[in-house]
Amino acid sequence: MTKARYKTEFTLYPYRRVADQNAAVAVRHPVVIVGGGAIGMVLALDLAKKNIPCVVLDDHDGVGAGSRAICFSKRTLEICDRLGCGQAIVDKGVIWNVGRVFRGAREIYDFDLLPEQGHRRPAFVNLQQPYFERFVVDTLRAAEQDGAPVDIRGQNQVNGIALFDDYVALDIATPEGDYQIEADWLIACDGANSAVRNYMNLEFQGEVFKDNFLIADIRMKADFPTERRFWFDPPFNPGQTALLHKQPDDVWRLDFQLGWGIDRAAELAPDRVRQRVMGMIGNDTEFELVWTSIYTFQCCSMERYRNGRVIFAGDSAHQVSPFGARGCNGGVQDADNLAWKLAMVIAEDAPEALLDSYDHERHIGAKENILNSTRTATFLTPRNRADALFRDAVLDLSETQPFARAMVNSGRLSLPCVYDGSPLNSADALPGGPQGSRPGAPCPDAPVDDGFLLDHLGGRFELLFINEEAPQNVALPVITRTASPGDPLAERYLGTAKGAVYLLRPDQHVAARWAAFDAVAIETAFKRASGMSMNDE
Repeated sequence: MTKARYKTEFTLYPYRRVADQNAAVAVRHPVVIVGGGAIGMVLALDLAKKNIPCVVLDDHDGVGAGSRAICFSKRTLEICDRLGCGQAIVDKGVIWNVGRVFRGAREIYDFDLLPEQGHRRPAFVNLQQPYFERFVVDTLRAAEQDGAPVDIRGQNQVNGIALFDDYVALDIATPEGDYQIEADWLIACDGANSAVRNYMNLEFQGEVFKDNFLIADIRMKADFPTERRFWFDPPFNPGQTALLHKQPDDVWRLDFQLGWGIDRAAELAPDRVRQRVMGMIGNDTEFELVWTSIYTFQCCSMERYRNGRVIFAGDSAHQVSPFGARGCNGGVQDADNLAWKLAMVIAEDAPEALLDSYDHERHIGAKENILNSTRTATFLTPRNRADALFRDAVLDLSETQPFARAMVNSGRLSLPCVYDGSPLNSADALPGGPQGSRPGAPCPDAPVDDGFLLDHLGGRFELLFINEEAPQNVALPVITRTASPGDPLAERYLGTAKGAVYLLRPDQHVAARWAAFDAVAIETAFKRASGMSMNDE
């Protein structure tokens, strides 16, 4: 068993011996998740909520140090609300909606990411990734105490896999020796350097960007406002870019663009890092270095996320730049998409082909994230003179011309993915319906009489009736709401229509919508959205 490669911030799943290590033959499990990071644990929690037995294997015993992912988007918070850990994340995190963009020392404009009212959650919460993972695991442990069939195994390193038509065999190393288990389904959530992907000789397709960025987490007491600040060509990092974010516990995240041809060891020297930090915050502000790292990035994806009985999620499936908060947030949407489909297949409520829709839909998300990340990288690090001239012209105009601000790309912050063109969608039969709630879109939140709409959705297929009476003996669970013209629920779900019926998926995405109840159309749409119609193909 190899030793931990990083310092542990929170020990959450210390090694313990399990019965599988004493078994004469390898024990078969319905689901084995490799990787106990944010994505693996969110997936495990979602499966636990659906009473699907799973084993989580991680080669460490908890959460590594360092902020890493810090911006958790509104959609991620909504998914975590459904799973029971959203409030803890928001309570600990730093809420922000405002961003400011500087050129040199001068502010050129600001923006608000959530200008409209009537949402339970903010656009983003800043929270160090170790806290996010801890809150997910705490919720998972509580579910385990209540009888949820989950088994988290720390210091269990996968050292090899063998693929068969209907299962996967795994070789596992522990501090007490090796053992084997089998999995009906193996989910690889083991990060950018995925051992599972390497064992299967699968590759990424994409591009490595020739640039380096320094992260410095510092602890200081400062009266900087709670907002995102981004600099182009600041006086403290001339010719490059810089970023400032606030985190909990008086910790601030600073990012400095360094360029390509650098001496990494020299740039990570504490005195050199301190010099850069003081250039940004001033010489008179006391601070403590908490964590530093230098990263490069690539924008890439696997060709297929489902490979037989092995499914990839998060960074093991696709990678993007850190700018725009697309990595961890995109991975959480992977887990959100996969969990209900895997649960239906295991319960034999859907054919295995339903899992191919995970591959299709999450490629939509990955392509969107990679496209935006690539555009950001090109804007931050122009590849040629034409790119540089375009960037400088955009920045020149943005200070006085609002239209140009949409072209400034310091990291287009992630939005929830819409599965346009998904094989699970049905035709849109709501004339005048809003674009934001079309088939394939995640349900937009809205205030209702008893809280917020999303608090009442998710985890199952259901029908939402707005200003429409639900008939008796409808086969699916029903939610009814009344909306008045001009209120958020009407604006987000009716548009110009007077009433609507929505078919909603377990992950809170819209599968279909109509102007009125149509039993035959709803049955057809449900069979399509749940994959049952795939049995007829």
